Amino acid sequence: MYTLLKKRYILPALASGFLFVGVSFKDDFFEIAKQVEIFTTLFKTVNMNYVDETNPGELMDKAIKSMLADLDPYTVYFNEQDVLKFKINNTGEYTGIGAIVNRKDGRLIIKEPYKGYPADKAGLKAGDEIIQIGDVSLIDFKEDASQLMNGAKNTKINIKYKRQGKTYDAQIVLDEVDVKAVPFFAMVDDKTGYIVLTQFTTKASQQTKEALEKLKSQGAERIILDLRGNPGGLLGEAVEICNLFVPKNETIVTTKSHIEKNNNTYKTLKNPVDLDIPLAILVDGRSASASEIVAGALQDLDRAVIIGSRSYGKGLVQRPIDLTYGTQLKVTISRYYTPSGRCIQALDYAHKDKDGKAIRTDAKNYNAFKTRKGRSVFDGGGIQPDIELAGSKFSPITEALVKNDGIFNYATVYYFKHADMGEKLPVLTDADYEDFRKYLKTENFSYDTETEKALKTTLEAAKKEKIDQSITIQYEQLLTALKKTEDAELTKNKAEIKELLLDEIIKRYQYKEGLYHYYTQNNAEIKEALNVLKNPTQYNTILKK
Repeated sequence: MYTLLKKRYILPALASGFLFVGVSFKDDFFEIAKQVEIFTTLFKTVNMNYVDETNPGELMDKAIKSMLADLDPYTVYFNEQDVLKFKINNTGEYTGIGAIVNRKDGRLIIKEPYKGYPADKAGLKAGDEIIQIGDVSLIDFKEDASQLMNGAKNTKINIKYKRQGKTYDAQIVLDEVDVKAVPFFAMVDDKTGYIVLTQFTTKASQQTKEALEKLKSQGAERIILDLRGNPGGLLGEAVEICNLFVPKNETIVTTKSHIEKNNNTYKTLKNPVDLDIPLAILVDGRSASASEIVAGALQDLDRAVIIGSRSYGKGLVQRPIDLTYGTQLKVTISRYYTPSGRCIQALDYAHKDKDGKAIRTDAKNYNAFKTRKGRSVFDGGGIQPDIELAGSKFSPITEALVKNDGIFNYATVYYFKHADMGEKLPVLTDADYEDFRKYLKTENFSYDTETEKALKTTLEAAKKEKIDQSITIQYEQLLTALKKTEDAELTKNKAEIKELLLDEIIKRYQYKEGLYHYYTQNNAEIKEALNVLKNPTQYNTILKK
């Protein structure tokens, strides 16, 4: 009877289910094919009939990027040159000048030369503006100028650059560059090791393991892992790094998608280096993606104390997919979930506000989850530290100074005023801070805060409607009030701004390595981590041991 029922009811039900899936797939395929045909026809028609000559490559590039921008900022199309950059980001290895270079407002600026690499050897400094590469003047050059500095090892490139109003010549000899995922590690005191992990490249776990083992050999009985400012990278490397501190076969992260093949569980596969060593992890608002997997998993497993400020909140996973003609698509394929089951994604890209911006999950809508020992942790807004420090969050005025290079540009001025300091550690006085404030006024620095941008937009709209004359007095009054407010904010947030100024200035004299060494003795988050690790009672209480 049971067999008969199976044949009569269950099998037809299964068949109808498969039929539904098949129909659904067929409908989706037809819709995709239909829209591709419409777009192809439109694209050809525009290019063949438009009144002026078109550039098909540029039109297609804009069309693709505009389409993907409507999804999320992580689903990105790479042309052939972009593919090379993406590979560099994953490996940290390339042939080039060995410097962070930024194109802003049409200017190519050296942001940070790496110690001992070609740009540094050629005498280039942070703040230098490259104005010519070979025979190419960059004044009207609209393409990616950094491509002009690519080539094989030992390729010689002649450049012109501006520094403090003067023009100089230099020759850069390209070399292999290896940007380390772990640029610094050291003993903070006789029993505490400190490891800086800045990116999750293919060598991240290997370098972290080597640093951990070296520190243990030097007497480290507790570890501080610094993930501040780490934007993430390879998910597999995050799992491997967790594996250094947790047992084999431990679930670290799961990924979920409406596409079955993208649903995966990632477990540790190796024996750990140390299951018991006390561990503190530092995070901030720029710790994202793989950084949050490490911090979130070790928090969920009650294996580490998390210290700092709430992390960025990126709970999405991307995969690169090769396309035709050497191009590539990096596409969001799933969401990831920490061992407790939480997804820490902060922005909902499927739902946007009237301005087209993704909606941020409200704190009142966060869901509670439990760590292995029963501590409450929450989803929806990054990793909330076990010990949250107010000092690790930046004020809006400080964010504006960083974003618009107010601190960076002043550090350049300061360095060339005090270029004879040698190896001495700079000391930023109150007089220097007042000089910084004067510099901002002299340069008519634009903070571009939301209020300032809204005010400018209002005036621009009034000009278009030809009513700006009637509101000029009120506009000037509001602008003056805003400037006073910004000046007051510079006073109010003096301590955190001075700290960032000093950080940037130290890098000018002693590179990034010098800054990390300075941190080991002076950074507030590291000091807090040290205090917790030195106090077993507090450490064990936090982790419910």
